[in-house]
Amino acid sequence: MKVNTISEEPISLNGTNIEDVTNFPYLGSKITTDGDSEADVQARISKATGAYAALRNIWRSTKFSTNTKIKIFKSNVLGVLLYGAESWKVTKSISNKLDVFQTRCLRRILCIFWPNTISNDELYKRTNTTPLSQTTRKRKWLWIGHVCKMYPNSIPRVALKWSPTGKRKRGRPRETWRRSVEKEMKDNNWSWGQVQKWAKDRPTWKSLVTALCADKHEED
Repeated sequence: MKVNTISEEPISLNGTNIEDVTNFPYLGSKITTDGDSEADVQARISKATGAYAALRNIWRSTKFSTNTKIKIFKSNVLGVLLYGAESWKVTKSISNKLDVFQTRCLRRILCIFWPNTISNDELYKRTNTTPLSQTTRKRKWLWIGHVCKMYPNSIPRVALKWSPTGKRKRGRPRETWRRSVEKEMKDNNWSWGQVQKWAKDRPTWKSLVTALCADKHEED
C-alpha cells in the first residue's frame, strides 16, 4: 500500500525531533515513502538467498529425496522470501525477479546445469511447483478475502480502502497497491461489493481466486 508523503511539520517525541527517512525496516519488511515494493522484494530475495546458501549441504546430499528437498525449499526458503508478499504491489519486473530466483534455485537442487537444460514448465512439473508470480498473486487475493470477512471497523478492513489526506502533486496518479488491485477487479468485471459478498463463502472464494490466478498476466 502507498505510504503517505513525509509531513512538512517535524514530528517530535519528548521534545526531540524524529528524523525524516525515505525508508525503514518494520517487522522484517522494508517500508518506503513512495509506497513501491521493489526495495522490499529485493531485501526479501537477499534474505532468501542467504537461507538457501545455509542449506547447501542438504541440496548436495544424496541422502535426501528430491521431494524432501523441495519441501525444505518451500518451508525454509520460500517462507523467508514471501513474508509480507500479500502487501506487495507486484509489477512485471518484480514477477520476473521472483520467478528467476525460484527457477535458479530449483535447477540447482535438481543438479541441472549447462549444457543440460529443461524448460520452466518441465521444471515446475518435476518439482510440483508453480511460478512465484502466480503464488504471490494468489496469496494477495486470499488475504483480501480474509480481510473482507472481518468486522467493518476492524483495522485491516479500514486500511484496505484507506486513502491518505491532503493534496497530491499534479500529474498522473502514482500506481499503488490498491489501484493495482482495483485494476485487476475492473479487468474481471468485479466490484468491491461482489468481492465482499463472495469472500463470505470460503469454498466459492477459493475457487474464484484459483481461477483468477491460473493466468500469469501481471500489472505493468
